[in-house]
Amino acid sequence: MSSDTFVIALALIAALLFSLGNQTSRRALNYAPASQVTLYQIGVSVSLYWMAAPFYMKTAYWLSPAVFLLAAAGLIRPLISANLGTIGTRILGPTIASTMGACGPILSVTLGVVLLSETLHWQTAVGTAGIVTSIVVLSWRGSGKANWPVWALVFPLGAAFIRAASHALAKLGLEFIPSPVFVALVAYSVSFPLAYLYHRYRQQQSPTESVARTGIFWMLVSGSFYGVAVLVLNTALLSGDLVVVSPIVACTPFFTLILGVWGFRETQIDSRTVIAVLLVVPSVILIGLRQYTG
Repeated sequence: MSSDTFVIALALIAALLFSLGNQTSRRALNYAPASQVTLYQIGVSVSLYWMAAPFYMKTAYWLSPAVFLLAAAGLIRPLISANLGTIGTRILGPTIASTMGACGPILSVTLGVVLLSETLHWQTAVGTAGIVTSIVVLSWRGSGKANWPVWALVFPLGAAFIRAASHALAKLGLEFIPSPVFVALVAYSVSFPLAYLYHRYRQQQSPTESVARTGIFWMLVSGSFYGVAVLVLNTALLSGDLVVVSPIVACTPFFTLILGVWGFRETQIDSRTVIAVLLVVPSVILIGLRQYTG
């Protein structure tokens, strides 16, 4: 397997894991508020990273200046992006929220070219344009009455832009610290106490009852999916370019749609959603073909 093929495979696996996280997060939100779901998800992920620490941790990692960069990334992700993402998922549903999040590669590709001096091949540019087109199709409302407010798009879009920026920071950090687990550990370790404080604040504003075991189960499962997805994504970024990895991860809506139909029985899927997701898939394939025609 060539290096480019390996990177593409990792990006697709990450997309599948993120889509599983989206679906299970939706289930968790039926039992607990968004702040608690986010807290559990971050907590599960950071626990996994620290348990793996003895197998990869090096003192030199902590002495690298890149640690401060990764810590700064942890201030905005996953805390802010996760909260925006879970709120968007609750209002719009996982398929629509994930498809709207496909705009993230625009910023990622731009940062990859400008900040990391990566090469933008025509296949990547056209593929990214296809993803943007899918968002336009999904956002078009026609004359009918929408079942979700336009302002709700702010949540998945905001989460997408934060994730895109964090991808660039992670790629930059991996240039100095070649450890996908450590890069994730620093960001999540910074974000976890902030998530706890935010949840405590929300509890004081709107007290809630204890969560049923089923809700805790879905929170733990979704956290596990997201935690592993980030590791796979970081591994792809370590081996490949940001301009390739980020757009391919944007095929998450395709997996979310398939899981919604066959696994989780999601019913709120209309023709615009299907068209938008089907536009994402060939765009990702085109980006993948750059290794053969670029």
